[in-house]
Amino acid sequence: MVTVPVYDMVILPGVTFFFKKEMLQQTHITSDGEEDILFLMLKSDTQRNVLMAEDFYPVGVTGKIEHIGDEGTVRIKTKHRVRVSNLDLTDGIISAKIQSCEEIEDLPREEQQQRFERVRSSLLQFVQQFQWGVWARSFVLHWKEMEELICAISGYMSLSPEERYAIMETDSIEERYDLITQAVYEFIEMSKISEEAASAQQETHEQQYKEAAIKKQIDFLQKQLDEMHPENISDVRKFANKIQEAGMNNEARKEAEKVLNRMKQEGKESHEYGLLYDYLDFVTSLSWKPEDFPEIDLNNAQEILNADHYGLKKVKERIIQQIAVMALNKKQSGSILLFVGAPGTGKTSIGQSIAKALGREYVRISLGGVRDEAEIRGHRRTYVGAMPGRIMEGMKRSGAMNPVMVLDEVDKLSHDYSGDPASALLEVLDPEQNSTFTDHYMNVPYDLSNVFFVCTANSTDTIPEPLLNRMEVIEFPGYTAVEKFHIAQKHLLPKAMKSMGIKSRNLKVTDDAIRRMIAGYTMESGVRGLKKQLDVLCRNVAVKIVGGQQKSVTVSEKRLPDFLGRKEIRHDHILEEKMPGVVTGLAWTRAGGEILFIETALTKGTGKVKITGQLGDVMKESAEIAISLVKSMLPETAELMEKQDLHIHVPSGAVPKDGPSAGITLTTALVSLVKDKAVSPEYAMTGEISLRGNVMPIGGLPEKLMAAQRAGITKILIPYENVDDLEDVSEEVKEKLEIIPVKKIEDVLKEVSLLS
Repeated sequence: MVTVPVYDMVILPGVTFFFKKEMLQQTHITSDGEEDILFLMLKSDTQRNVLMAEDFYPVGVTGKIEHIGDEGTVRIKTKHRVRVSNLDLTDGIISAKIQSCEEIEDLPREEQQQRFERVRSSLLQFVQQFQWGVWARSFVLHWKEMEELICAISGYMSLSPEERYAIMETDSIEERYDLITQAVYEFIEMSKISEEAASAQQETHEQQYKEAAIKKQIDFLQKQLDEMHPENISDVRKFANKIQEAGMNNEARKEAEKVLNRMKQEGKESHEYGLLYDYLDFVTSLSWKPEDFPEIDLNNAQEILNADHYGLKKVKERIIQQIAVMALNKKQSGSILLFVGAPGTGKTSIGQSIAKALGREYVRISLGGVRDEAEIRGHRRTYVGAMPGRIMEGMKRSGAMNPVMVLDEVDKLSHDYSGDPASALLEVLDPEQNSTFTDHYMNVPYDLSNVFFVCTANSTDTIPEPLLNRMEVIEFPGYTAVEKFHIAQKHLLPKAMKSMGIKSRNLKVTDDAIRRMIAGYTMESGVRGLKKQLDVLCRNVAVKIVGGQQKSVTVSEKRLPDFLGRKEIRHDHILEEKMPGVVTGLAWTRAGGEILFIETALTKGTGKVKITGQLGDVMKESAEIAISLVKSMLPETAELMEKQDLHIHVPSGAVPKDGPSAGITLTTALVSLVKDKAVSPEYAMTGEISLRGNVMPIGGLPEKLMAAQRAGITKILIPYENVDDLEDVSEEVKEKLEIIPVKKIEDVLKEVSLLS
């Protein structure tokens, strides 16, 4: 007996079915005859050359070959169910001992036929709904028994090997019919569900294909309409084109496309349409494509800086150094420059000259009074009225990725519950972070590493230390009278005449008039006040020309009050007479340098100290240190000061004063008072003092020396540690002053003849 392994079908007794001839060739049967065949079910789909006895179920079915056709099919008639024992596999041949299994006839023949008819009827109804139903119907009608039915369709059913074997293994006819009926009905229901799912999926795909085809057609027609009428291009199409052409990074492009799709879905009637439109308009207006680094002509840059700005030698040298480094590296490099100086000294305007020298766009951002972090980083789009921050708004205005950006008045940043804008500015100015700067409104990174940042401030006192450390401080000294004269002649007066529409033939301003204007009508270190006065002069001249009073006007020194008024600015001048207890000091203000007088007096009392003149905490502490120092230096004065009240006053009383530079002036005034010995008015001094009598360094030296020179003072006492700062002082100022460095308070007192 030849054994044939079976895996994916149910074979039952009394059934005629067909095998492929190739399968029988594998079992060494080459012709038809009476040879018996044993069909054994496999537990799993195992390769035939590695079969073992435990791979088979113990119950099988015997059969006989009835005919082997020339067309390659073999007809087989099954006979009995058998139980297999002593299964052996040798050289690819399977042999075994078999024993017949008795059938339990527990279901009448009539009921068997009724069940079969019901199952076959259900199958016929099922196959009629398919295109291949006609062929399947004739196939089903050939079945006469339940065993034939299950054997024929078991290969199409998703039955497990255990379920197939259970149908064949049971001895009960009723149980076998129950299993077959259940399997067939499950097959029908599962087939229906699969067909419904496939049909639904096909409908979905057809709908998607239809929509895609319609969209392509619409896009094609819309593109033709846009080409014919570009003025009527739709918002969605416009932004789709802009996004495609913008050259955004991947994150920005995905975010923009996401917003565009939402805008398309919302439609123009949606209340969010405007917000989505504004966002896309902003991000597509930015420059995303890095520009090629242009060649830098250092000589041309030098000429531009010299032509636009008079003086500022050291400032321009530092800028040229930075430009030279960039030219070598072919990229943005170097420190973030912080220009510090009084108003009107050219800090902001020199940023324009840098942009011109580099051939870049220029943008200025004012940070004065900014107290909300969102002003720097932008608002998140979830907020009503959300807007981008000032940095990205400036990038949009510039239309480039590498502009020269001037951040004006960084010393006037503030902070409150809305956050700290100075901390947000750290990321903007840090070269290690700003290549991926993320504005909250945009919500995508933007590269700021190619921007040439320039910051300006009047003072570094209010700038937070972490922010100050990211910048290189470049001091802008105040202009001397000579420098102001040249600036007025070459820059300010021509600009004022041009803005007022006055031709050069209609107005002439003498040199003496300009000098008097500088000396009598301005007081700051910069030239902003001088510009205002020139504007006033040109406006008054315009009135005379338009009114027909004069066709041309010459403004001389004598006629200057007729145009600017007779109320000139009064500066403090050198004391006309000396007196004990009064000493001239030097002060720095945001408008430049000024001289001030320290006045002291002793009156009858009980040792009280009175300080007036709106002095700040620092100057009050300096006064207390000076009093203690004088008592320790001159013990004999302690008793005198205990019996009298001391009054210290710094005019003018209405002007607030503070700063760490009046210590030696206060000490000298007190020594002059208690010794009843006057200090010569030709002396002025600046410097802080310690309880040990050391003279400590101060700031703002150039402005203070210019104020002293303007006031007619000839001898200046400065801290020894400030000697290096004299390099920043104009030669014309130093030539008119005798500058005396001092280390100890004794040096000061000896110089002014208060200590022998």
